[in-house]
Amino acid sequence: MTQAAKAIGNEVYRHALRRLLRRARLAAGLKQAEVAVRLGVPQSFVSKYEAGQRKLDLIELRAVCAVLGTGLPALLAALEAEAAGAGTQ
Repeated sequence: MTQAAKAIGNEVYRHALRRLLRRARLAAGLKQAEVAVRLGVPQSFVSKYEAGQRKLDLIELRAVCAVLGTGLPALLAALEAEAAGAGTQ
């Protein structure tokens, strides 16, 4: 795989993850500020990861999933499906 193909693939996953996290937050009926309070972080933390201005490490992603009421394995499965769908468009 070329560097360009890897970069495009990574971007597909980043966009898909942002969409999934935002959808999960909205489905949970939570505002960014409410997620932030539950995580013990500023609201800007949530805003930035949803906007793609901040990357989450695995520990942070696990905590976000817990707050949103979804498991990490379920989120990763949805991410794979979403990215696969985006890659075929």
